Amino acid sequence: MKIEVLENPEQDLIDFLDKKIDDFNWANWEVGERLPLAVQIKNADGEIVAGAAARSFGDWLLLDTLWVSDALRGQNIGSKLLKEIEESGKKRGCVKCLLDTLNFQAMPFYEKHGYKTQWVQQSYPKTGCKYFMVKELF
Repeated sequence: MKIEVLENPEQDLIDFLDKKIDDFNWANWEVGERLPLAVQIKNADGEIVAGAAARSFGDWLLLDTLWVSDALRGQNIGSKLLKEIEESGKKRGCVKCLLDTLNFQAMPFYEKHGYKTQWVQQSYPKTGCKYFMVKELF
């Protein structure tokens, strides 16, 4: 056997490895499904101008992304999207929400909405940090 270092691996290899880990996890995890969830806002031309994407599994909602276009920022749109996706998660049985945000992103926004920092990854990727935040969904 030989270990081969690939500086620019093919996407097929990455997909293969991800699938192998997914197969192992699903065979051993206590939940049987992870369901995608999203909310969006479109303008009159049908273009997406804001949205959020998450996954629900077990008791958890994992918020992957929340984005609002520059033109809509400061108009409470992010708060409305966050509330909608949290409510949708609660309807699926989620009792907690987990997210991460970088130091230059939206930590104060999430704190305003009841999220608490559980862990900070310092020096990420060099001099910044990443906040892992959790909220109980009541």
